[in-house]
Amino acid sequence: MAFLKGKAAWVLVAMVLLGLPGLAAQASPDREHRIKAVFLFNFAQFVQWPDSAFAGPEDPLVVGILGEDPFDTYLDEVVRGEKVNNRSIVVKRYKRIEDAKGCHVLFISDSEIPRTEAIFAALKSSHILTVGESDLFFQRGGMVCFATEAGRIRLKINLEAVQDAELVVSSKLLRLADVAGPRKE
Repeated sequence: MAFLKGKAAWVLVAMVLLGLPGLAAQASPDREHRIKAVFLFNFAQFVQWPDSAFAGPEDPLVVGILGEDPFDTYLDEVVRGEKVNNRSIVVKRYKRIEDAKGCHVLFISDSEIPRTEAIFAALKSSHILTVGESDLFFQRGGMVCFATEAGRIRLKINLEAVQDAELVVSSKLLRLADVAGPRKE
């Protein structure tokens, strides 16, 4: 799988040059969530899904948001016109986890933290990369967590949860993150 293509390559290079995983988070939630929206787009570039995660070769890669949407329209702007492995990228918003079954990258908003156990139970055996912002999300089984430490956004990846979902994360992304969980060989 070729990972660095188009805008994604330049965005990742910019993040690395700016100091990721110590990318500065500003006090404004708007700025912070703009950075996180770019990360969500890049996750689509640096994760492989099994063929069974898609109904067909023409199906889009779906980036979903469950609960309150902190990105406004910015995430839509980031992915507009982009493709991953010849698949267009679409953004969908969900109020109920049952509606997110066709999703590939699912941002679980902090508004859903009280329901994380039920959400992860509903996603069992799915090929959905779960992304969140809180330690509680990560401790309960979330796959990728945005952690803000000393004013900087860092990534934490639960590799065991990712591998249980039969997803493969590029070593390029793993190098930028704090990795938890044993690597299955």
